[in-house]
Amino acid sequence: MPGTVTVGLDGSPESLAATEWAAREAQLRGLPLRLVNVWEPVPEPMAQAPLLGAETHQHWSERIPREAAEGVRARHPGIEISTEQHHGRPDEVLLKAAADAELLVLGTRGLSGVSGFMVGSVGLAVVARAEHPVVFVRAGEQAADEHLMDPSGIPSAAAPFRPVVLGLDTRGPHDVLTEFAFAAAQRRATALRVVHAWNEPPYIAYGMPPDLEMNARLAEQDAAALADALRPWHDKYPDVEIIQDSLSGKAANHLVDASREASLVVVGRRVRHATLGAHIGPVTHAVLHHCAAPVAVVPHE
Repeated sequence: MPGTVTVGLDGSPESLAATEWAAREAQLRGLPLRLVNVWEPVPEPMAQAPLLGAETHQHWSERIPREAAEGVRARHPGIEISTEQHHGRPDEVLLKAAADAELLVLGTRGLSGVSGFMVGSVGLAVVARAEHPVVFVRAGEQAADEHLMDPSGIPSAAAPFRPVVLGLDTRGPHDVLTEFAFAAAQRRATALRVVHAWNEPPYIAYGMPPDLEMNARLAEQDAAALADALRPWHDKYPDVEIIQDSLSGKAANHLVDASREASLVVVGRRVRHATLGAHIGPVTHAVLHHCAAPVAVVPHE
């Protein structure tokens, strides 16, 4: 269904959190919400069990999207909601759903005691091959988590949104990635924090003392390159405040740090056509597993 926000739903806490995020995103975008549930056929030995037969499993699977839709309609009146149930492999069904949607939203388990995600095999398979943006939402994610504290210091969804964070490589910035991040910030009426990391000179690896003058010159050059890459976007999105962070070190570490004060983190994935492996790149892979905020992965050429 083109022009929808689509969410993969299996009844787990993480998929229910993803459904709530998707409903809020559908409201921001003014789009319908599509709930997709995948029913994997029960293996034959289990299908013969009196309490876990195929009919019982199908009955419970059919309840999941129906009850989730009823809850979303009650909490988010006015959203157009549709439900679908498919049989087959979840990654294949979700990839097909992603091809027909403006945005696919998936839930992931939170790492126990640590900010971050535990992205399963289905999520990795989908994001590695999807041609449209995919957003990952942690179990337990709440609307208030994406907003600043209210004046009394209490988390509140009525307060302004936290900034959107974009990881950008100035050596090859991609318009589709930058456009997604700016549009997300504009919809949220918040700032866009652009994070770019540059490598320190190789002498650091050999234990040589730092050349402060050289480091300052490299930092200045990189900041100028970042400003040049963002200059065209100032005119296109004049209402979006841009916060530029040009930092030395590993990009993934800086993005994870920035995610603690973000409403959404946006990273890219180069489209590759190799048949083997989850080709999402080391930075995106690290961000997916350790960010504290929802993560949008935007494919680009």
